[in-house]
Amino acid sequence: MTDPIQLLTRLIQTPSLSRQEDATADLIADYLTDRGITPHRHLNNVWARSRNWQDGRSTILLNSHHDTVKPAAGYTRDPYHAEVIDGKLYGLGSNDAGGALVSLIATFVALENDPALKCNLVLAATAEEEISGANGIAALLPLLSPIDAGIVGEPTLLDLAVAERGLVVLDGQTQGRSGHAARREGVNALYLAVDDIAAIRDHTFARPSEQLGPTTATVTVIASGTQHNVVPDRCTFVVDLRVNEAYTNEEAVAELQSVCRHATLSPRSLRLQSSRIATDHPLVLAACVARPAARPYGSPTLSDQALMAFPTLKLGPGDSARSHTADEYIYLREIEEAVAMYTRLLTNW
Repeated sequence: MTDPIQLLTRLIQTPSLSRQEDATADLIADYLTDRGITPHRHLNNVWARSRNWQDGRSTILLNSHHDTVKPAAGYTRDPYHAEVIDGKLYGLGSNDAGGALVSLIATFVALENDPALKCNLVLAATAEEEISGANGIAALLPLLSPIDAGIVGEPTLLDLAVAERGLVVLDGQTQGRSGHAARREGVNALYLAVDDIAAIRDHTFARPSEQLGPTTATVTVIASGTQHNVVPDRCTFVVDLRVNEAYTNEEAVAELQSVCRHATLSPRSLRLQSSRIATDHPLVLAACVARPAARPYGSPTLSDQALMAFPTLKLGPGDSARSHTADEYIYLREIEEAVAMYTRLLTNW
C-alpha cells in the first residue's frame, strides 16, 4: 500500500489550486508512464485506456480530480507538508479528493492489463472540479470512448452515493419606480422583492426524493437602494437552488418562478444537473457485493457527476465532513480499504 500513499504525498506537496494544476498533471502522467501505461493529456486532465481493451465490452470510467480549494484560514500546520500522525495523512487535498484519486489510480494500474477483467477501463484524473470549470471533465468527456458507467471518486466513507443534488444559482430582480421617501411616492422594488422572497422561503417543491429529500431554495444575497430618502426602483437578490433527482434544473427553476409575483429569476447556468443511478444497476450491485456493509444514500454535495450523462456511482475513501476544512486529513487504512473495494467491484463486474 506504500505506492498510492507515496503518490498522494507527492500530490499534497505539489500545489494544485483550480486552474493551476499543471504540476500535478505532470506528476500523474509520469507516474503512469513509469508503470508502462501510456497517458494522454488534454489541458490539465490526464487520462488513459486499459491495454486489455476489447470492443463490445462495457466501458467503465474511473474518475477523480487533482485540483484543490485554497487552504482554509484555520490551518495550524503547513497545508502542503504531507505528514503522517497516528495513522492519518495530513495535507490539503488529502481527503478531497486525493485519497480517492490515488486509490482509483492504484486500482487501474493493477487491473488495466488483466486478461480476466470483463470490462474496459478509462482512468481520468481531472482538473477544475472544485470550481465546476469548463476545462475539467466537461472538456475531456468528448475525447473519450463511449462510457457505459462511471465511478466518481469522492469522500463517501465507502458508502454508495446513488443520488446527488444539482445546483442552480439564480439572480432575482424586481423593478419598481423611484420616488421621494418622505412623500411615499413611487413603487418600492425592495418591498416587491421581500414579498417574493417570502414566497420562495415558504414554497414546498412538489416532488420529494427518497434519497435526497425535497428540492430547496435559499435566498442568500440581497441589494437595493442608493440613499435613505429615495424609494428604490430596483432590487436584486440571489437564490441558491439545490435540485433533487426528481427534477431537471429547468423544471425546478420554472416551478420557483411560478410562485414569484414580481421578480424575474435568471439562472446563471443550468449545466450542473442532479444525478442518480438505479439501486439495481450492475455497478451498484457489484459495489454491494464488494462491500456488503456499504449503504446507499443521497449526497447533498456537488461533484463532476453533474456533468456526466451516463450512470455514475460516487464512491470513495474519506469523509465529506473533512473536505474544505483546516488541517484536512485521511486515514491510511481508508485508502487501503478503498483499493480493495474498487478492485473487488471491478472484478465482480
